[in-house]
Amino acid sequence: MAKIYLKTYGCQMNERDSEQVARTLLARGHELTAQEAEADVVLLNTCSVRDQAENKALGKMRTTMAAQRARSAEVVYGFLGCMAQSRGAQLLRDAPGIDLVVGTQKFHRVADYVEESLARKRTTALEPLRRDDLRASIIVDVAEEAGSQERIRDHLLKPRQATAFVSIMQGCNMHCTFCIVPSTRGAERARGIAEIVAEVRELVAHGVKEVTLLGQIVNLYGRHEFEKSADGRSPFVQLLDAVHDVPGLERLRFTSPHPIGFRRDLVEAFARLRKLCEHVHLPLQSGSDRILKMMHRPYSAARFEQLVADLRAARPGIAITTDIIVGFPGETEADYQATRELADRVGFDNAFVFRYSPRRDTPAATMAGQLPESVKEARNQDLLEIINAHARRAHAAHVGQRVEVLCEGVSKTNPRRLSGRTRTNKIVVFEGRAERHTGQIFDVNVTESSGFTLYGEIPAAQLDAGDAEQPALAASACS
Repeated sequence: MAKIYLKTYGCQMNERDSEQVARTLLARGHELTAQEAEADVVLLNTCSVRDQAENKALGKMRTTMAAQRARSAEVVYGFLGCMAQSRGAQLLRDAPGIDLVVGTQKFHRVADYVEESLARKRTTALEPLRRDDLRASIIVDVAEEAGSQERIRDHLLKPRQATAFVSIMQGCNMHCTFCIVPSTRGAERARGIAEIVAEVRELVAHGVKEVTLLGQIVNLYGRHEFEKSADGRSPFVQLLDAVHDVPGLERLRFTSPHPIGFRRDLVEAFARLRKLCEHVHLPLQSGSDRILKMMHRPYSAARFEQLVADLRAARPGIAITTDIIVGFPGETEADYQATRELADRVGFDNAFVFRYSPRRDTPAATMAGQLPESVKEARNQDLLEIINAHARRAHAAHVGQRVEVLCEGVSKTNPRRLSGRTRTNKIVVFEGRAERHTGQIFDVNVTESSGFTLYGEIPAAQLDAGDAEQPALAASACS
């Protein structure tokens, strides 16, 4: 058996894919380690959204291989995920010495490939292979595979874990001109509602109280495979209804949607589904209709603003966060000002603001009007000031209020405190007992805001109730 070091870069879907890989490796009897220096296998699950993400993964692999040069002949090195899918065999030149390149539709095969590579390494130690034999033994698998969307379904739950991601689909058909995802994740393909609901039921049986449904464009789920219901509900809203009805589930979220997927039935779902949390991450990308068209984003700035208004009317107090790209090719000062003004009018609870980064094999990478980094950076910093001002106000409005919090465990920034999230997805830090409060839902009185984090106290009545400590829980596998 081997010690496996597995590091993930990128989005929640990458995290979910890594969980599936880890679960499969552990089921084979292997062991996970947080120290690459002691690992027999080093796996990096990669992201291709921006150059920086790819460079970070490549740098990490080269550094690790160099540090382990003395035993590198015994260690298996591999890239998984989006960059592996995008670059394929090119990675053999980018990082000489790697043994595995496994794409986004082959995560369920990683354990087989790891064991095959380990066996080859051990054979080589006894009887060194010729150079041609060694090259032939490197595994590169980035081929498409039918049904791969059904393979990300197993979970590895930590003690008292109350939140989990559930992959409901893979791929994307939108082909935004700045995005490499269609070539790294393939075409849209959905899992069946019954299978997803069964997975959620099993998670709830293991103590999970909140699930987040994952998809590249999650609210377009099933549009090619399934029909609308008799009452006109889209396949995605049918899925929300089915998951919402799972007994014991307390909270339901989804990410990431597309504005065009918000039809009336989905907006109305926020008004009628109690478990559906009051938070939507709604990518804007630009406030300029001209730039939206160049991005191949089939909505206008006015339509986006109306959608935000509709969501706020359906669920008062709903939090809206977003993604925005500045410095897209050809973006004029007027285009940028349109984005800035829209962001100020909408007043997002928070936003990820990105400087445009060319991705190879995307239409935007070869468009005329590529902007200098200095312009992108100036617009990035200017827009962040607008976004941060609204975020601070949104957080400050909670001071003096009592909010419902799902405790996720010890705070990442202060090990003497606990942290959790509100239904609007805001982080709250408070004092409590990890063995008792982790995984529980309760109220917290908010006493302070740092601008992006809330601080509070558990009401005395709740702190005193149920004084008996819960027994420690062992990590569990859910499949």
